[in-house]
Amino acid sequence: MQKRWYDLDPTVNLAINLMEKADEKVQLECAYHIIDKAKDYGIKITDSDLSEAFNYLFRRWYDKNKQLHDAFEYLKLAPHDVQLGLAFDIIDKLQPPEEK
Repeated sequence: MQKRWYDLDPTVNLAINLMEKADEKVQLECAYHIIDKAKDYGIKITDSDLSEAFNYLFRRWYDKNKQLHDAFEYLKLAPHDVQLGLAFDIIDKLQPPEEK
């Protein structure tokens, strides 16, 4: 079975799962954080990245919102160390204190 790109690292997977369970306002806060940080690292998504991704439009939970979709495209294209850093940011924001 083929794994999703974010299943390859347990930390990134946890961050994505926490985002999925968060309310929409918090999801968007995380999405804007991912986009801003990814841009700070010089990561760019191209029209071809987006058009390829839109072939799966509405198949994935995060395709319901353009900012979420774009944030995950940035995260997917980020180097592993940047993915991890962003994942830790999301986990810190979303994981209840007793579980940290």
